[in-house]
Amino acid sequence: MSPQDALARRRWFTILAARFAGMAGAVFGLLLLSRAETVAPKLLGIAIVLSAMAMIMIVPPALARRWRTPPPA
Repeated sequence: MSPQDALARRRWFTILAARFAGMAGAVFGLLLLSRAETVAPKLLGIAIVLSAMAMIMIVPPALARRWRTPPPA
């Protein structure tokens, strides 16, 4: 495997890890939201879910844009 292929593979796995971390956060927030009996944990669960959804939508595309192959000159 060439060094470029190894770098591309590491970057791909980093993007996947960011997606999975966001999904895990969303599941944790939903779990907290469903089991909460008072208002404070419910609000915390909502905040965790919203931030995890934002992470899923923002971080992977930002990494892909940052690591995009430059156009040939």
